[in-house]
Amino acid sequence: MKFNFFHLMPYPDFDREPHEWPVSTQGIDSSHITGLYRTYVDQLIEAETSGFDWIGCNEHHYSPYGLNPNPNLIASALAMRTDRAKIAVMGNLLPLLNPVRVAEEYAMIDVMSGGRLIAGFLRGIPHEYIGYNVPPDESRSRLREATELILKCWTEDEPFGWEGEHYQFPAVSIWPKPVQKPHPRILMSASNAESAEFVAKMRAIMGITLIQNLDAAKEAITHFRKVSNGYGWDPTPDDILVGQQFCLCDTDEEAHAVMASAQDYFHQTLMRPQRSAQQLVLQQSRYYTGSDIGENFQKRLATLRARNVQEQIDAGSIICGGPDSVVRQIRRLKDELGCGIINLTMKVGNMPDSVVDRGMALFRERVVPQVASL
Repeated sequence: MKFNFFHLMPYPDFDREPHEWPVSTQGIDSSHITGLYRTYVDQLIEAETSGFDWIGCNEHHYSPYGLNPNPNLIASALAMRTDRAKIAVMGNLLPLLNPVRVAEEYAMIDVMSGGRLIAGFLRGIPHEYIGYNVPPDESRSRLREATELILKCWTEDEPFGWEGEHYQFPAVSIWPKPVQKPHPRILMSASNAESAEFVAKMRAIMGITLIQNLDAAKEAITHFRKVSNGYGWDPTPDDILVGQQFCLCDTDEEAHAVMASAQDYFHQTLMRPQRSAQQLVLQQSRYYTGSDIGENFQKRLATLRARNVQEQIDAGSIICGGPDSVVRQIRRLKDELGCGIINLTMKVGNMPDSVVDRGMALFRERVVPQVASL
């Protein structure tokens, strides 16, 4: 069993409930965010010595939900200040970006880290397409073409041209090439059947988050395995990643109280403008294809918001408690889902950094010895 210390890099001090998106920065002191970056990077580095196999972050735009519009900048810092942990960028939002640039930056991170990159290729949240002036309806076709182009950039030694539907380049030859051969391991979201088809075709790591319940997660993983078999390979536990919000304290009571407060800020402040903008995009685009997938996505978010901490634990949606309870919950995920990688978000909302730091120490001392060999 492997564990990723994942950081959303939220802004934890927003003193009002924003309704608009993009969110105004009126009254925000960027010098305060300097300290947040230092704290967050230090936590990611410390995670390596706390028993985490991977460390990483992702990309979001235009709101306090995440202060990381370019995760490759953080990944480059981590590559130079760590020695063992995989650097998991989860990920670059390919349809919004220049894929050749992504190929170059990811290759640099892989070389700088000595071959430790996990390369996330993701679509992103629907409304961020509006912010970058990219048609949301093109998200899937852009993701597919960008993925194919990046793989060619990584594996083709001779200069080549590219004439695709969305991208055209007269000559490409990136320097340097990645250390990992034929290329770094790719991670992609497979939260629905259409996504799972492409992830299986690419033989990528399957990632699922926002688990409504274990039965739904099990169904998604079973479908991914079946589709992968059709492409001639059988996924192992190391090909399946499950994401969870995570709170580890000395006692169950403390962890439940901390998580409840942190999730209140997460849902009522950080997620509020995201939901409003996302609903608008879903109504006006085909970002989610297939019958009522967008509606189901919104319902899943609403279900998670409505549950208390214990109900989320019971459903398998989060991991929260003292060390013994957390070990039981991790074992349950492993036994029921067959996942080999758990992606843990320890800085949930405005959770105090002292709680995050204590949780990492408890993870190293009380949890890792019981679950590392699963």
